[in-house]
Amino acid sequence: MRWTPGGSDENLEDRRGESGGSGGGLGGGGLKLGLGGTVVVLLLSLVFHKDFFSILDGGAASDPVPSSASPLAGAPRGAPVQSSASEDSLVQFVRFLLNDTQDTWRQTFAASGKTYRDAKLVLFRDGIQSACGFTESATGPFYCPGDEKVYIDLGFYYELKTRFGAPGDFAQAYVLAHEFGHHVQKLLGTEAAMRRAQQQHPEQQNALSVKMELQADCYAGVWAFSAQKRNHLDPGDVEEGLAAASSVGDDRLQRMAHRSVNPESFTHGSSAQRVEWFKRGFAQGAVSNCDTFNGQ
Repeated sequence: MRWTPGGSDENLEDRRGESGGSGGGLGGGGLKLGLGGTVVVLLLSLVFHKDFFSILDGGAASDPVPSSASPLAGAPRGAPVQSSASEDSLVQFVRFLLNDTQDTWRQTFAASGKTYRDAKLVLFRDGIQSACGFTESATGPFYCPGDEKVYIDLGFYYELKTRFGAPGDFAQAYVLAHEFGHHVQKLLGTEAAMRRAQQQHPEQQNALSVKMELQADCYAGVWAFSAQKRNHLDPGDVEEGLAAASSVGDDRLQRMAHRSVNPESFTHGSSAQRVEWFKRGFAQGAVSNCDTFNGQ
């Protein structure tokens, strides 16, 4: 990608210096896992968006959905952060993505007479307390509608490259663009409508979750269309994004965890579906192309 360091820190919360809480990272706590076991549990956590490490340690799985009260844990914000030069560069990159993605949506909303409200981006390590409860890094990046913040442990990008075979800065950009797509859903009322539908039709809970996630993939494509028009993309960037979308499809993750593929258990969509909906958003940069709930 073509990007420039700098930009506003207004919506960036760097909480990497806080205590991660009870988990202590992959395989933390009471049960120690070997490398193979850690990979399997990580994959299951990503497939089901639950912290399976906490289950193995005897705790409850954390699910990134709104909860009533969540006091912050760990050290105060602004605690010293130990960071390498490569991580500092990655922080600069995600700051650019934070500002660029939200600028795009601000203009998109304004064009249709709506007002965009900024989300925050929170950087953390190992585990984090949000309005959606305590979540460990194993869950992967997530958006919490309760506090309108996107959370990411930058170590996920290493996993994306090495374990899931999706290297490149645009693959990293796709991940954040997808999460900010969930914020767009919150602002448009889609997230609340989906939660109500899940309560009314619990048998469709997974199917509705898939539609929600695929729409966020499509919204990531809408942002990518804008980035291309503004000459931010290099040759091969879109392919990186498609590879990233494919790498985190439920079917691929289940195969990587040596499990049989079970579409009824999908929560994010198959690799083919994720690629297809990203392409739909990228084709014309139109939100109207992203109606996953009506299959258009």
